[in-house]
Amino acid sequence: ARPACDVIAAPYPAARAAAPRSSGFRSRVIMPAVSKGDGMRGLAVFISDIRNCKSKEAEIKRINKELANIRSKFKGDKALDGYSKKKYVCKLLFIFLLGHDIDFGHMEAVNLLSSNKYTEKQIGYLFISVLVNSNSELIRLINNAIKNDLASRNPTFMCLSLHCIANVGSREMAEAFASEIPRILVAGDTMDSVKQSAALCLLRLYKTSPDLVPMGEWTSRVVHLLNDQHMGVVTAAVSLITCLCRKSPDDFKTCVSLAVSRLSRIVSSASTDLQDYTYYFVPAPWLSVKLLRLLQCYPPPEDAAVKGRLVECLETILNKAQEPPKSKKVQHSNAKNAILFEAISLIIHYDSEPNLLVRACNQLGQFLQHRETNLRYLALESMCTLASSEFSHEAVKTHIETVINALKTERDVSVRQRAADLLYAMCDRTNAKQIVSEMLSYLETADYSIREEIVLKVAILAEKYAVDYSWYVDTILNLIRIAGDYVSEEVWYRVIQIVINRDDVQGYAAKTVFEALQAPACHENMVKVGGYILGEFGNLIAGDPRSSPLVQFNLLHSKFHLCSVSTRALLLSTYIKFINLFPETKSTIQEVLRSDSQIRNSDVELQQRAVEYLKLSSIASTDVLATVLEEMPPFPERESSILAKLKKKKGPGAVNELEEGKKEPNSELNGGVEQTASTTSTPSPSADLLGLRAAPVVGSTAPSTGNLLVDVFSDTPTTTTALTSDAEDNFLSSGAAAVAASASEDLPIAEADELLNKFVCKNNGVLFENQLLQIGVKSEFRQNLGRMYLFYGNKTSVQFQSFTPTVTYPGDLQSQLNLQTKPVHPIVEGGAQVQQVLNIECLEDFEEAPLINIKFRYGGTLQNITLKLPITINKFFQATEMPSQDFFQRWKQLSLPQQEAQKIFKASHPMDSEVTKAKLLGFGSALLENVDPNPDNYVGAGIIQAKSVQVGCLLRLEPNHQAQMYRLTLRTSKESVSRQLCRLLAQQF
Repeated sequence: ARPACDVIAAPYPAARAAAPRSSGFRSRVIMPAVSKGDGMRGLAVFISDIRNCKSKEAEIKRINKELANIRSKFKGDKALDGYSKKKYVCKLLFIFLLGHDIDFGHMEAVNLLSSNKYTEKQIGYLFISVLVNSNSELIRLINNAIKNDLASRNPTFMCLSLHCIANVGSREMAEAFASEIPRILVAGDTMDSVKQSAALCLLRLYKTSPDLVPMGEWTSRVVHLLNDQHMGVVTAAVSLITCLCRKSPDDFKTCVSLAVSRLSRIVSSASTDLQDYTYYFVPAPWLSVKLLRLLQCYPPPEDAAVKGRLVECLETILNKAQEPPKSKKVQHSNAKNAILFEAISLIIHYDSEPNLLVRACNQLGQFLQHRETNLRYLALESMCTLASSEFSHEAVKTHIETVINALKTERDVSVRQRAADLLYAMCDRTNAKQIVSEMLSYLETADYSIREEIVLKVAILAEKYAVDYSWYVDTILNLIRIAGDYVSEEVWYRVIQIVINRDDVQGYAAKTVFEALQAPACHENMVKVGGYILGEFGNLIAGDPRSSPLVQFNLLHSKFHLCSVSTRALLLSTYIKFINLFPETKSTIQEVLRSDSQIRNSDVELQQRAVEYLKLSSIASTDVLATVLEEMPPFPERESSILAKLKKKKGPGAVNELEEGKKEPNSELNGGVEQTASTTSTPSPSADLLGLRAAPVVGSTAPSTGNLLVDVFSDTPTTTTALTSDAEDNFLSSGAAAVAASASEDLPIAEADELLNKFVCKNNGVLFENQLLQIGVKSEFRQNLGRMYLFYGNKTSVQFQSFTPTVTYPGDLQSQLNLQTKPVHPIVEGGAQVQQVLNIECLEDFEEAPLINIKFRYGGTLQNITLKLPITINKFFQATEMPSQDFFQRWKQLSLPQQEAQKIFKASHPMDSEVTKAKLLGFGSALLENVDPNPDNYVGAGIIQAKSVQVGCLLRLEPNHQAQMYRLTLRTSKESVSRQLCRLLAQQF
């Protein structure tokens, strides 16, 4: 038998060989082999009856009959013997595992705990571990029984009680036994199997209630379990010590030398030395990995002998990785590579052995071209960290061509993302231009989910390693041209800051941006950069007839009507600056400002700018105009806002790892990067380049890729709308009437149905967004249960107060759908995001979606939004595969008029077959191939899973490409379900 990792050892020989290798606690109570004299024939007959049931109704009938029989036996006057109790409790447990509620029998199970027979006691503990709630009134009785078993010194009974404590893991149990279990663990007369169970039981209690586990003299004694002869005890002890030392490292620092000693014995042993603990010719792989992970909690050993022994271990592991495999089976290579990668993690953690770091890098380099995708991913991920070490940075750089090739050719997007991370990490002055060029080239075909991150990295590298500032300007403008939608405000703010701070690049920037604006299709971000730079430095290129002042103005104004409000506001500021720089353009620009489209503009910001700029140009003298519109002063040096944004996306630790040790003297531009700056810094005042605080610049920002929002927002790139001062007070676009109605009656906003419709065939995305608030959704459903995460993002710099989301049920929905919500903190800081979890249970089929009402105060004004939660009946669809014959047989059975819903409708989207398939799969049904005689038709099947009912569903979608129409037919066993599914699905095409 091989050793279990985090498994509580089975206290009986018959079951120990079959102990599972899981690290969870729920599967740790193991059924023993039942002897012939102890067989429960009644249980076997009952299970056989259930298996022989032909329908769900027959099964429920048989279960109800059995429950009635058991209830009568428990309530009868005649006292039941232990065997009968055990048999009936087993039946109840089996019924519960079939998915039925059990509301009696708990007391009988508790009574079984006092039995002296192993099988009866074991069934009692098993029932309690599975069915008893941590808040149950029986906990006190259970605790008394457990105390008796722990005091019995019977190893079998002690193990059963420890299993139960670990499985229930409640705070009450931690209070009762947290001080007792350490004594059992370190007692000299405790058997090995009990020590193993005690260590893992204590680990569970520490994870659930760390404040209740007292640190005392036992902590020094538990460290010596690393020297125990029993490998199972050592494995359990390492798991416990690793968890404990993260909170109290000084109490367990003596474990380092013992861990090195034990690791040395394992690594130097042959596969035959640890025969019982060898896994596919690899000695004790789980224990080796745990020991290496434990050592990563501490700095390198100070004792030279211990450190030398550890270095020998790590060298031996690296040497074994080069040896030919002893088995072709994947289990052998997995175990071997698990130890290798953990050893490399330890080498990187110490960062003090140049020889080991270079060898680790070379070993990872071999994995970069391995046929196994997971190994390539892990190699790229580990090399990202190695690149930050001064000892191995050069060794990592030798693999640049392989990494570039991975970026271009890898099929898995996650591997390509790690390749981009590694290129970013290995970049320095010697290879910056090559890496930036390759990343720009890849950007044109990159996956949408990682484009924004690559844009940020290119912008940071171009700024950090630019010696030739014209190259920097070219790179950023090229970036905007290739991926304008993914260039955030921080990127174009930053290029303007740098151009203003560098006199030698201003003329080149004006010339380059002027040429870029001449392209027929010019991204709005390019117009922003062009408007700002030409407004400041257009005079530097005005001497050339091809870029005369009037030509510059006409070029910018040709883009004016295609831009958003905030960009138009910026361009109006550029026009008034042109009047100061080029007096000859004054009359032309005044005509534009005087036009009705400007001074009578419906947008108050544009109207105000046009009126004020027109008056300023008319009445101000040349000197006053020059004073008001003088050149922007240089920006003060501060942390790059681009780097701050990347840190937010990837998490502070991820970026700091890449940046640490890479900073070169004089490697930043003016206003450059300071790696020690706070990662949560607010946008600098310089971000407001043209006084647009009242109208934030529009940005079509791509989704983020570093955290949970990646999945949430990857489906729907969001567009931010300009926010005027009026709109900031009444931010619902539906107007004051809608706000009032919403506040009084909590009616959904006008767009609620449209927003809901977007989520019928997908589970992740942006549910709602306005100028103040963004709400993202990530959800998963299985059978009749679901879980939804709502992400509330404050897009302003002002905190939301009294933030209260409330779920309501329209009509009879409360009897059809059960939702449990977790409360949200009432304060949401500016720029912050909070998460809310909803647990969902479908009780029966429903038509209406639940509502969520969000109320909060922003700047003293109460805001009120009511939306429809994206929970529709098709979310509880379970796809069902079936052959052609079964499908048509079932189709004919569902032939009653009320069982069919059909709709013929015009296609509202292009009739693309791949998109149609994706939508049908997203809707929840299985797509059945080669069923319909017409290959252009789509056929699907599935079952709507509710707690009280299951509804079989068949669908057929017939596209007519010539007429651009569809015919959709749904047949189910319930009329309301057919009608609702048909309505929902028809809206998707």
